[in-house]
Amino acid sequence: MPRIGRYSMPRIARVVSAAILLAASALGHAQSSTVSPAVSPDKPIRVVIVGLVHGHVQGFLHALPQNHAAQLVGIVEPDTALAKQYATRYHLDSSLFSTDLDKTLTTLHPDAVLVYTTIQDHRRVIEAAARHNISSMVEKPLSTTMADALAIRSAARQHHVNVLVNYETTWYTSNAEALREAESGKLGTVRKIVVHDGHEGPKEIGVGPEWLPWLTDPVKNGAGALFDFGCYGADLMTVMKHGEVPTSVTAVAQTDKPDIYPHVDDDATIIIRYPGTQTVLMPSWNWSFARKDMEVYGTGGYAITVGPDHMRTRYRPEKEESQSAAPELPLDQRDSLAYLAAVLHGQIKAQGDLSSLDTNMVVMQILDAARTSAATGRTVQLKPLPQ
Repeated sequence: MPRIGRYSMPRIARVVSAAILLAASALGHAQSSTVSPAVSPDKPIRVVIVGLVHGHVQGFLHALPQNHAAQLVGIVEPDTALAKQYATRYHLDSSLFSTDLDKTLTTLHPDAVLVYTTIQDHRRVIEAAARHNISSMVEKPLSTTMADALAIRSAARQHHVNVLVNYETTWYTSNAEALREAESGKLGTVRKIVVHDGHEGPKEIGVGPEWLPWLTDPVKNGAGALFDFGCYGADLMTVMKHGEVPTSVTAVAQTDKPDIYPHVDDDATIIIRYPGTQTVLMPSWNWSFARKDMEVYGTGGYAITVGPDHMRTRYRPEKEESQSAAPELPLDQRDSLAYLAAVLHGQIKAQGDLSSLDTNMVVMQILDAARTSAATGRTVQLKPLPQ
């Protein structure tokens, strides 16, 4: 991602969060300067949850008792009624809760904050944590605007902290294997990628009352399905292209259910063009069923992900495709907490992978361009961000 300078040496392959070999030439020295001091690897990282209005926090709290990578030391939520609901549902001690972010960070000084606010509030929380030299992991996407993304990058650099973005699909072994096959050359020269993401719609699947209002607000969420699910494919594609900024983005977005989603799109198609490669993202709140899958087509074959852990593949000169289970990821890359702990322990360098800030700056360029293209009916040309 263009947010950093460039290496003068040739690209080198390395293993990153999804166990993918990546080239690092498009990534630079400013990213390495943002890495915070390593946390002692012999103890779990201490984390504070900020916000309870993003429903993905439920999955985190459900998994936390079985996860030994992190220790929850505090929760900041200004809505005391909502905080009480979570305390009761997950049997959380009332002493964990606070309504004051700055006081909590000053008192507890955790290793990281886990941000489950509206997307619009990501910048505010990240900047507050950075001032205390605390790293952040936010739910996807990074922000709602490029201005906020640039401010987040500036805070990370100034205070030498990590800012990471959590995508459910980062921990899919099927995605890791598809990316690995593309990187290894097994598929030949990759020409086209098609990514489908979404579900029947947030209201249709029963998103909670603390979540639905901001998720369907174009300011607090950035857009509708275009941002909510377009970010997944943009993230995967940016890693596959080693952080390269696409030459152009063309998008259409529409609202097929205006009685439910009067203010945001519920269906979009995004075409991302690179020299020699085209990507089509299909984020939607109108799928018959929930789906997150990717098709990667090259001159030597194709790889299609099937759910979190299976693949359909065919390579030249085979006559039929095969199906297989994707191999497991390394232990420190199987979920967001294990990955975050490995980054803070200094065992993984968050650069050029699916969660890293440099990757997600490019993701934000793609999403911002897609939103502009859909609004204007024009293709948006892109170039690397100033350093």
